[in-house]
Amino acid sequence: MGITYIEGTVTGPTGKQAMAEFLVDSGARYTLLPEASWKAIELSPKRRLTFTLADGTRIQRDVSECHIALPQGEGHTPVILGEAGDEALLGAVTLEELGLVLNPFQRSLQPARMMMA
Repeated sequence: MGITYIEGTVTGPTGKQAMAEFLVDSGARYTLLPEASWKAIELSPKRRLTFTLADGTRIQRDVSECHIALPQGEGHTPVILGEAGDEALLGAVTLEELGLVLNPFQRSLQPARMMMA
């Protein structure tokens, strides 16, 4: 699969905003904000979770919530609060919250087809 990046705006509880360039990673569960971004919008940790990386390494990171706006849609989403060296990722939970899917052939985000039960 090709690498896809998308620019977005994140907004914290005080209304402060920051821009971020996200690597779209449909294999990642949560969206990750770099340390500078989440501090700029004044997020605070709500809980701490353990994550397993692709190589099997386990790491702990704090998690919070923010509003995210992408060209294809916007909404509220949980986010991992990145530490030094962490890069912005757009994960599957955020994609689902916004009703989007990654089209790997066109390397773009598009509306998800909704299935009725």
